[in-house]
Amino acid sequence: MGKCFWGLILAIFLFSATVISWRSPNNNKSNGGVNSGLATKELFNQYVNSLYVAAGLQGSGLAFDVFEKAFTGYTNLKLSHKIPENSAVLTIVDFSESSREKRMWIVNLFSKQLLLNTWVAHGSGSGMEMAEHFSDRNDSHQSSLGFYLTDNVYIGKHGRSLHLDGLDSGFNASARFRDIVVHAAKYVGQGAIDQQGRLGRSFGCPAVSPNVVDFVINTIQGKSVIFINGNDDTYTSKYLDETAPLNQVAADSTSFDIAKL
Repeated sequence: MGKCFWGLILAIFLFSATVISWRSPNNNKSNGGVNSGLATKELFNQYVNSLYVAAGLQGSGLAFDVFEKAFTGYTNLKLSHKIPENSAVLTIVDFSESSREKRMWIVNLFSKQLLLNTWVAHGSGSGMEMAEHFSDRNDSHQSSLGFYLTDNVYIGKHGRSLHLDGLDSGFNASARFRDIVVHAAKYVGQGAIDQQGRLGRSFGCPAVSPNVVDFVINTIQGKSVIFINGNDDTYTSKYLDETAPLNQVAADSTSFDIAKL
């Protein structure tokens, strides 16, 4: 009876060990893949956070999730060679903030510096103090969300101005046709806020103060990235897809640096 009992226990043990041994490689492979994916995402998030912290963006009022979206788009554009390799500047406009707030940020991603945080106007068709409606339709006088590339400087009815090309079909691709440009406007600045409780509004252009327009244009001209964010659940963009950035991290996770892409 005793021999039979211990023989049965030994048989169960050997069978269990065989099953565990047979299943372990698949389990390890599966877990390794999951852990690898999580590690890659974590490394990317850590890098974005390091830029955010080093540039002092939280203290300036820029929400992390907005910066992360803008940086993801910038990285995709760089990986797809739509911007020059030495393009270090990323401009972010957050129209989910009040026009009373300084809601434009110009960041040098290579040096991890905030170059400027200033006021920017939204379109008159988008709302009063807050931008609540967005459109790419001509004569809507509304602001358009999404990713843009800056282009050439020209002299127009608002003086020295900067052409923009919208990159998101259905959201801002008509920017050239609509003459959506960066230009100066006297209704942008603390004086306008003091007078009427908010900034004045444009015909859809991201207009800035005459006091900073030359610095803004000189800094961002020539194929740099602008991301305009706003409260609109319908907005989507292929440039927000993290696949390519995460693949790049996975390819060289020990030295991921946007300046070296």
